[in-house]
Amino acid sequence: MDTLSEYIRQPANPTYAYGAAFVEELQRAGVRDVVICPGSRSTPLALAFAAQPGLRLWMHVDERSAAFFGLGMAKRSATPVALLCSSGTAAANFLPALVEARLSRIPLLVLTADRPHELRECGAPQSIDQIRLFGTHVKWFVDVALPEATDAMLRYIRTMANRAVSLALAVPSGPVHLNFPLREPLVPEPIAEYPLPSPDLRQPVAWYGRPSGAPYVTISNAHFAAPSVFVITPLAQELHTAAHGLIIVGPQNDPTLADALLPLAQHLHYPILADPLSQLRGLDSDLLITSYDAFLRVKHGLHRPEFIIRFGAMPTSKPLLLYLRQHSNCPQLVIDGQNGWEEPTQLASALIYSDQVAFCQSMLTALQELPLYRANGEREEWLEAWQHVDQTTQSTLFDAMQHFTEPFEGRVFTELATLLPTGATLVVGNSMPVRDLDTFFWPREGRVRLMGNRGANGIDGLISTALGISAAAKPDEPTLLVIGDLSFYHDLNGLLAAHLYPLHLTVILINNDGGGIFSFLPQAAYPTHFEQLFGTPIGLDYQHAGDLYGCQVQRVQTWEQFRVHVQHALQGEGVHIIELGTERQSNVLMHRQLWRAAEQSLLEAQATSTL
Repeated sequence: MDTLSEYIRQPANPTYAYGAAFVEELQRAGVRDVVICPGSRSTPLALAFAAQPGLRLWMHVDERSAAFFGLGMAKRSATPVALLCSSGTAAANFLPALVEARLSRIPLLVLTADRPHELRECGAPQSIDQIRLFGTHVKWFVDVALPEATDAMLRYIRTMANRAVSLALAVPSGPVHLNFPLREPLVPEPIAEYPLPSPDLRQPVAWYGRPSGAPYVTISNAHFAAPSVFVITPLAQELHTAAHGLIIVGPQNDPTLADALLPLAQHLHYPILADPLSQLRGLDSDLLITSYDAFLRVKHGLHRPEFIIRFGAMPTSKPLLLYLRQHSNCPQLVIDGQNGWEEPTQLASALIYSDQVAFCQSMLTALQELPLYRANGEREEWLEAWQHVDQTTQSTLFDAMQHFTEPFEGRVFTELATLLPTGATLVVGNSMPVRDLDTFFWPREGRVRLMGNRGANGIDGLISTALGISAAAKPDEPTLLVIGDLSFYHDLNGLLAAHLYPLHLTVILINNDGGGIFSFLPQAAYPTHFEQLFGTPIGLDYQHAGDLYGCQVQRVQTWEQFRVHVQHALQGEGVHIIELGTERQSNVLMHRQLWRAAEQSLLEAQATSTL
């Protein structure tokens, strides 16, 4: 046997029979992508993955970036991605991405190699305590049994593979952790003292798997359907009498929700306040209210809501949260399709675990069976008032920002709303970019995906996440990332993936030399140590990062240059970094000027009775 595939198909080492059975079952259970970090202790699994047809391997040297890359792939594809690393601190570096995956409900299979039990807690090199290493940040942990090539243990490891994939996908989706203790030899050489048993040809399934490539055990996860008629009917009666209602959609990844939600909102005449990560912002519908983060900061003249329905996680906007608190007595219903608790406000009066699309369809059917609204004009006036405030705010913001002589960070998103082709994915960094996306990315023609890591809201791993999303996207669906300079610095190692693989990503780097969001926070009122502790300028020239990883870097100073380079990058290949330099204090002043302009326009509209 002189090839790797021969060793895997006809192993002379029990560890390889065991590992090959596990890897084969992952593939049969639906895993298609594996992110591997190099190491010695993980050799048996790494070689088994390399020899398994039907799997794509992605090599990453940095475990933290590797895990975020896998997170991005799983987020975009909605299928589990496997992560493999060696023992010791290599495994510990997976933690940040697993925290995000757990909170944002992304399925990952975390496979960590470990020392066998006799080498634990005795000073063996590259050995740490990996038992429940990730604590509550994974859905399930198992310290896998030591490899054996008996029928019983091969049945065990095949079952374990199917169970892990199923649990990663079961609602709420999330990461699972399998820890593999492995003894030497770690290469596929025969082990004389542990000869392989002969497979029982009468019952060969443990060795060769189920016939026709079927999984060893098929596991069906029952997802939540629509609520029963006993829940829907009285709720429909409440909505039928509540003329002043709101629908709020926070971050969620189901692109099919829009097609079911829009008819329901139209029937109720309820405006939809759509978070930028709701998968609704890429739609052109007059039901969508998208500048609420600006007008809820100021006097807007809108009446008190009588009923609120919320889908998805809690929206990004703090003014929206404050608005909900102002109307805390208003009944608020939360629809959760993942059997979690996405309700940090403590304002909800009811929570329904249901498939979101099925809920909308069932509710619309129930409402259509009720008599026509007696006060339909009141509903129309309610919706029109929100639409008018939204349109007035948008036009005011757009006109006002045209007069700025310095680059304004929020304008990045008004520009991208017109530049992005249908089918594109826009990934946005945390801190200021996601907040500017909320205020300045308005409805457009042609659907796009808007994605981000809003589970833990961290600034780490964003380049790797975006590259993972790009790797899972179709060739004609470009991926863009808008990111601040500190977030960019945090994950510079992630650019290695673009150097190793033919991935296409456009990065809009907003460089204000520091943490721009702190200039909006109360800390800015204490200037003595502000720059040292919060502003944190680092003064790096990112042109050198582009040279190091083979990325094209273009600095732009005008919006015309911005448009030209974005369009060029979308049509090109590889990674294009478009750097826009801004100044933190000026950016704060420009935001505040816009909010004042919006307030003035709304006050004038109220004075002339146009609202």
